[in-house]
Amino acid sequence: MSSESDLLPGQLFDRDMEEALIGAVLINPDVYLDVSQIVEANDFYYKSHQYIWEAIQHLYATERSFDALTIRNELIAQNHADDTGGVDYLAGLANRVPSSLHAEYYAKSINDLAIRRRLLASANDIAKLAYRKDFDIDTTIEMAEQSVFGIGESRYKSGLVPVRNVVRDYIERLSEKSMHTGELSGLGTGLRSVDVVLDGLHASDFSIVAGRPGMGKTGFLIGIARHVGLELKRNVAIFSLEMSSEQVLERLVAQMTEIDSQKLRSARMSNREMDLAMHALELLSEAHIYVDDTPAITPMQLHTKCLRLKEQGLDLVIVDYLQLMSGGVRTENRVQEVSYISRALKGLARDLDVPVLAAAQLSRAIESRQDKNPVLSDLRESGSLEQDADIVMFISRPHQSEKDHPDRNKAKLSIAKHRNGPVHSGIELVFIEPLAMFHDLYRGQIPE
Repeated sequence: MSSESDLLPGQLFDRDMEEALIGAVLINPDVYLDVSQIVEANDFYYKSHQYIWEAIQHLYATERSFDALTIRNELIAQNHADDTGGVDYLAGLANRVPSSLHAEYYAKSINDLAIRRRLLASANDIAKLAYRKDFDIDTTIEMAEQSVFGIGESRYKSGLVPVRNVVRDYIERLSEKSMHTGELSGLGTGLRSVDVVLDGLHASDFSIVAGRPGMGKTGFLIGIARHVGLELKRNVAIFSLEMSSEQVLERLVAQMTEIDSQKLRSARMSNREMDLAMHALELLSEAHIYVDDTPAITPMQLHTKCLRLKEQGLDLVIVDYLQLMSGGVRTENRVQEVSYISRALKGLARDLDVPVLAAAQLSRAIESRQDKNPVLSDLRESGSLEQDADIVMFISRPHQSEKDHPDRNKAKLSIAKHRNGPVHSGIELVFIEPLAMFHDLYRGQIPE
């Protein structure tokens, strides 16, 4: 039997390996369940072997058993008998291998060669794309990345897992948590009153922070990025679709130094303030906070960039804000496009096992209501946002427009949806407008 190292240059298929796998499942049909999680019919190079594997798939799904004779009958029913060598060929395959012991190895080898063929086909497609001058370069790069990324994604197949495996992992997590009682199980936000309700931001959760313009959504997100990146020393990716990377940096410095953003922008600062700003910039230059200010970024572009960063370490993804993203795919209307973006961000959180936190706008309909408290149906442009999100938070500042009101700087953060925890009608915070920064209403506050 040939091995991969024996293949001729440019030969990305192995007939012996394909025949060995089919022979192995004919000898012992019980191994089919294991290898079917690794290899699919279109992973086989030879059409005849694809037809045989499809026949085996169908027979196992309907009859829970198969042999050379029933496979032949299925091939006849599918009009592929003449293309596959008949029952003698099938019987001969069972004699090609002594046992089914190495069936999993055969399957992995076939799948590996199939992926290499797909990579080669993708490379050819990318070469053709490079000559397409009717596409701009950004579109060309995105299509090329999407082509290769799709092959990579197909390698990770989620299958049924025995619950005993889940129990084992869960016990390990419980044991670890029991040794750190009092600590958050997720990433802290820097706001104790929020962390008490959420228990931090958890890996694979997609969370939305929504509010009308001017409520402080960006400041809230930047405050979390500052806490996670600087105080927790974790890796944070900020996708800023509304502000430039320099403006994001300015917001970070304002929160770190408590220097008015306008002073930073104009550089009209005292010597002490300048020293504070320079020290903050030094700290930021060492932090693992990454900013991408690509306008109208697509989910595919965002996913690709996060995937690259994940190799170095990625603990939190922030998107500001969701409705400024472009779907990058054809949809009938904007509602469908936002729904696609929402599902993609939830998929990103699951695929990379990191928290994804996105700002979102609320519908203007809230302004015409007597009750100004946001509800889930106020999420703008898509009903799927409330469905896809694990957590939905609403920021409001009830007395923002009343300049002389004593509670003008008070804000309310309501947890309207919390898939794995409690909701809350309104956590009270303070919003410091010149710094676009939130803090707890009372230090050490625990919400009721």
